[in-house]
Amino acid sequence: MTTRPRILGQLLVEAGCLTSAALEEFLGAARTRGERIGEALVRAGQASGEDVAKALSIQLGLPYAPPPLAAERGALEAVRPEVVKAHALLPLSVTARTLRAAMADPLDLAAVDDLQFQSGRRVNVVVASPDAVAEGILVHYGDDFVELVGALPQELRATGISEEREALERATRRAPVVRLVDRILRQAIDSGASDIHVEETGEDVRIRLRVDGLLRQTLDLPAASRRAVLSRIKVIAGMDISVRRHPQDGRIPFEHGGRRLTLRVSTLPVNGGEKAVVRILDSDAAAGSLEGLGMSSDDLAALRRLLARGEGVVLAAGPTGSGKSTTLFAAMSELDRVTRNVVTLEDPVEYRLPGASQIQVDRKVGLGFAEALRAVLRQDPDVVMIGEIRDRETAEIAMTAAVTGHLVLSTIHPTDAPGAVTRLLNMGVPPFLVAGGLSGVVAQRLVRRVCTTCRGRGCDACLDGHRGRTGVYQVLTLTDALRDEISGGGSSARLRRLARDAGMKGLDSDARRAVAGGLTTPQEIARLLHAAEGTSVPCRHCGSGVPVGALACPDCGQKRMRRCACGEVLERGWRYCPWCLRPVRA
Repeated sequence: MTTRPRILGQLLVEAGCLTSAALEEFLGAARTRGERIGEALVRAGQASGEDVAKALSIQLGLPYAPPPLAAERGALEAVRPEVVKAHALLPLSVTARTLRAAMADPLDLAAVDDLQFQSGRRVNVVVASPDAVAEGILVHYGDDFVELVGALPQELRATGISEEREALERATRRAPVVRLVDRILRQAIDSGASDIHVEETGEDVRIRLRVDGLLRQTLDLPAASRRAVLSRIKVIAGMDISVRRHPQDGRIPFEHGGRRLTLRVSTLPVNGGEKAVVRILDSDAAAGSLEGLGMSSDDLAALRRLLARGEGVVLAAGPTGSGKSTTLFAAMSELDRVTRNVVTLEDPVEYRLPGASQIQVDRKVGLGFAEALRAVLRQDPDVVMIGEIRDRETAEIAMTAAVTGHLVLSTIHPTDAPGAVTRLLNMGVPPFLVAGGLSGVVAQRLVRRVCTTCRGRGCDACLDGHRGRTGVYQVLTLTDALRDEISGGGSSARLRRLARDAGMKGLDSDARRAVAGGLTTPQEIARLLHAAEGTSVPCRHCGSGVPVGALACPDCGQKRMRRCACGEVLERGWRYCPWCLRPVRA
């Protein structure tokens, strides 16, 4: 890279690798982050590492070495491996007086001095891309996490705030720190992780990846290097490395394997330090259709009927991380976006949806979901997607829009579909609006799939028999009976009973379908059935879940309660029904 970014950027523009407008944009971002322009352009996918290396070689008047880098045995033996890995360089050839080495950053004079001192030869530098150098080191020396961790800088020592900041900035540019953070990010993406957790645990720092919904520990870092690693993440995310006592948020545009990703970074002060969580967002990973979600044919047909109506509110319900946004985007991917005006309100924009107007809400500037929704309704929309219904105001506007003929899609956080209706009523939304505006609810959870390679036995591809996730669903379509009950402020138990009468199945029932179909395992759905306990009670005879309000257990047939001929529930010890005065039979 270079300390004179404008010259390097102009060379890239002249080579046709970059536009002048993009250069100006990234120059400003690089200054804000304290990052070099070449590094910022490569990370964001605006230029390749080879493009930057070629431009750098022209700027500095040094030779360029294309990949793959070939190293002579004598050159490799002339330099100690720890020097190679500490400075991210590769010895290529050697003579009695000179050593030729490939470097991604030929302006790292400290690295050149160390190499000359250790080899006892004059060093001739050639420019290569960071990936080419890293691949060369991996081929000739090996390059694992343990060695990278061993090369990390120790605890920074500074007497003042300004000195500490300068020391941190220097540490974040050191080759071991840069390479380790890059390896962590790329390994997480290759593993299919949704989140990366960098957290302090006593004297050490652990790195955990959330894969298929579960956190897995992958690496321990010594506490002495924690500040440098966390600061590197904060630098590339555009955060202030000197702020550690307040939460911060940042974003990292990242390219890997031909995919352009967004990494959303959040830091939080914890006892004795900081914790960082990196959310990995792939804007191109949205499901192309509802077919790929794993719904049963009945639930799929019911959801498509709700969308085909073209009006009303359709909610995806479930806890955080249950795939609600994926379901909504899969639904919108099947809608006509050519002749209809489709608008989304998101925080943040997670998936790209061609043909739709996608709006990023920002409460800091007064553009929350409610304010944005009011503005959108003046833009002649046909379909509106709201990232989440969090308050009464947003819910009321959404229901009003649905009553006036718009199709509104959104998410909410209850445990099951009937619970979404109760949640809206508890928010304070008028019952008549809920009854008139709501069309249906899709409740869902994600369960891990059985690995198709080993069929659940465990292999190198899956480790524990599971790989990827599939959905378990419950679809509620509002009927006239349900609307009447909602208008009257009906209870949750009554709503669930009417929903079952209308054909709605439970999440546990769909989970058993997934097991029967070989998609998941009984052990995996145990967590789901436990989470759904609030919608059922255990049978006193066999222990199975009995739907609230049911007369008997659906598994063993054991009666749970008695009802009078008039329909009312009879309690133990009653001799007469208090509502119709009929005698109670034994």
